[in-house]
Amino acid sequence: MTAVVAVPVAPTRPWQRRRAALARNGALVAGAAVMSWLVNARTDLSGFLGHWLAFSLAMPVLALLSSVRSGRNVATDSFSAALVTVASLAAAVPLFSIARTVWQNGSKAFYSSYLTTDMRITSSSDPLNMGGVLHAVSGTLVMVALATIISVPLGVMSALYIVEMKGRFAGVVRFLTQAMSGVPSIVAGLFVYATVVIFFTGFSAWAGALAYVILMLPTVSRTSEEVLRLVPDELRAASYALGASQARTTFRVVLPTIASGLLTAAILGIARVAGETAPLILTASYFVATSTNLNEPMASLPIYIFSNLGLGDSNAITRAWGGSLVLLVLVLVLFVSARVLSARLRRKRL
Repeated sequence: MTAVVAVPVAPTRPWQRRRAALARNGALVAGAAVMSWLVNARTDLSGFLGHWLAFSLAMPVLALLSSVRSGRNVATDSFSAALVTVASLAAAVPLFSIARTVWQNGSKAFYSSYLTTDMRITSSSDPLNMGGVLHAVSGTLVMVALATIISVPLGVMSALYIVEMKGRFAGVVRFLTQAMSGVPSIVAGLFVYATVVIFFTGFSAWAGALAYVILMLPTVSRTSEEVLRLVPDELRAASYALGASQARTTFRVVLPTIASGLLTAAILGIARVAGETAPLILTASYFVATSTNLNEPMASLPIYIFSNLGLGDSNAITRAWGGSLVLLVLVLVLFVSARVLSARLRRKRL
């Protein structure tokens, strides 16, 4: 009797590209770069944009010509992949261009105490080794934190009312949320100015946070609604079958399942308002010193940038670029932190 020996089969990974495919793609990119250089040398095209235009035209053409012998399907696939690659890179070019420009101009404002001092005893036209953005960074963080504490629970609750409860006024709530998402930021600032600043608080951090809430709430609500719709109905049905109530199902099953999505919704809301200037002009105003008093005017990075840019002095403009760099890095840190926390929550759930 012949013994049968079971041989374990290693799982395949068809999504991974082989070395031959990687080498072919590398040769394609190199060929497109050479053609781009030749086109720029023979024509009036010049500079980065000239090279990019020639590269974008050459890469799909080379992909098509190099795969036409393999059949129509392979040629179409190669041509489409090259177009998608060029389009993706084209979308990233403005982002890198902005980051490069902000870094080149904003890094000149940095010195050892730039992030730890404020403008209490320094004017915008003073030398760049004096003053800093501590007051603007702390004010932005305080107002954004207040707005987040208010808007995130309200946004999630409105999404739960629309998706989970399916209340009588769900359509009205959805319509109002969508309408609020199109409200210009200056209108939100005018509303808070007319209803809160004039009659109650005056220019204050509270008023700035309330303007932020109006702008954050639609983003958080709509994103949370879309995330809630991704939860399978079978998961809810299984919870109901075990005897759980709707409230217990929502808070013990549904919300933990989409915790990473809700965190993303909160970060998107923060990114929506972090760089807004118009509503803060009418609500929080500006203050040159670091302050934690929520009942008085408070500095912020957008107003710091706006006020320095309006002065026209070379040092003031450099300070404005420095504030832009700090704001850019702050938003980047928030996004990276959100991705890391989302990944940890996803792994913990699994």
